Amino acid sequence: MDFDVIIIGSGPGGYVTAIRAAQLGLKTAIVERELLGGICLNWGCIPTKALLRSGDIYEQLGHLGDYGLSAENPGYDFTKVIARSRKVASQLNSGVAFLMKKHKIEVIEGTAKLEKGSPAPKVVVALKAGGSRTVQAKHVILATGARARTFPETGLVPDGDRVWTYREALVPKTAPKRLIVIGSGAIGIEFASFYRALGSEVTVIEMLPRILPVEDEEVSKAAHKAFEKRGIKFRVPASVKTLTKSKTGVAVEIEVGGKAETLEGDVAIVAVGIVGNVEDLGLEALGVKVERTHVVTDSHGATGVAGLYAIGDVAGPPWLAHKASHEGVHCIEQIAGQNPPNINAPIPGCTYSNPQVASVGLTEAQAKEQGLEPKVGRFPFRVNGKAIAMGETEGFVKTVFDGKTGALIGAHMIGAEVTEMIQGFALAMTLEATEVELQATVFPHPTLSEAMHEASLDAYGKVLHI
Repeated sequence: MDFDVIIIGSGPGGYVTAIRAAQLGLKTAIVERELLGGICLNWGCIPTKALLRSGDIYEQLGHLGDYGLSAENPGYDFTKVIARSRKVASQLNSGVAFLMKKHKIEVIEGTAKLEKGSPAPKVVVALKAGGSRTVQAKHVILATGARARTFPETGLVPDGDRVWTYREALVPKTAPKRLIVIGSGAIGIEFASFYRALGSEVTVIEMLPRILPVEDEEVSKAAHKAFEKRGIKFRVPASVKTLTKSKTGVAVEIEVGGKAETLEGDVAIVAVGIVGNVEDLGLEALGVKVERTHVVTDSHGATGVAGLYAIGDVAGPPWLAHKASHEGVHCIEQIAGQNPPNINAPIPGCTYSNPQVASVGLTEAQAKEQGLEPKVGRFPFRVNGKAIAMGETEGFVKTVFDGKTGALIGAHMIGAEVTEMIQGFALAMTLEATEVELQATVFPHPTLSEAMHEASLDAYGKVLHI
């Protein structure tokens, strides 16, 4: 037996799982066909946040007068903005390589395929350097992630020139003057926010009745209003009929409210979901169950094939890096016989736009659909002292409690730095906190987090500062 565990894919699910496996004393290998850190670190979560930071700072320069400051002729060098983003990704990629070496995890560079074996499938790797290598382990974990969904029948296929996915949107040579974003989930909204900050004319198309459709409806409506205030245009709900390309741009034919409309832009970004990377892995021959491009697993990540597991994006929603890491750690601890708790911990979601959006747990509507009697609290940043001092008064915090038990079952936020604050509510839900514990918690003053406290108080008629 070559290894105790082989992990296919080194994204935030794969590499974190490998580290935990090594900590547990398991001889571990990881197979990666491209770059350590996977899509998230190299082409997703991290470089987009670097771009958004540049965009936020540049946009703030236009409001220096509000703070009694001034600067002459602020501008940006787009090439350097992109270069900084790539440097950040490269730095973290090197960090993952260091962690693999530190924990004595063997990195096999190449493309993996599974074949029948015992006690787990054999892994045949077509090596980057040429040739192949077959390795065997007691356990094999799939962490192959996902990629952007495309729609060839309507022309929504990236070409690296006029039609982009997130990958092309991270490294263009110039910023488009007119940008069309198809899809208003987190990815679409983040790129819309970044390019608008640099001055692009941005139009977002969403098929569903509202943008950020997985968020609480109040947050979704507030985000729509805030983005429009920044100059982003929306077509909601709208269905894309065709996309055609020319040497100078794209034309997107849509239907809005039963009426046809054509939008023209320099570039279109396709951000309408993802598909799991399940092809060419040999899953069908092994009898692995796959539904809608995702591997079906039990609550511990096990597939129906002995010794084979799947975690992260390839195992289904929510398609979030931290969910992949959480599942991976749980999976490997279960393999090691530790019977880990809390696989169903609440998973927060974040959109790093301007303003930011963050949430965890049930929306108010979902709570009602489940037959619960939610008690809802709200608190706006416009009366929060720290928000006023920062000049960031847009947004609010919304809490959802179970009216019968008092348990916190959901929290939804829009505004400055809410992606940094949502973990407080996630922690409270993980600890099964009720309104009693949240209301008795002392929040420091002055902080944006006081809005979390006030929203919890408001749900029970105890709000102090309104």
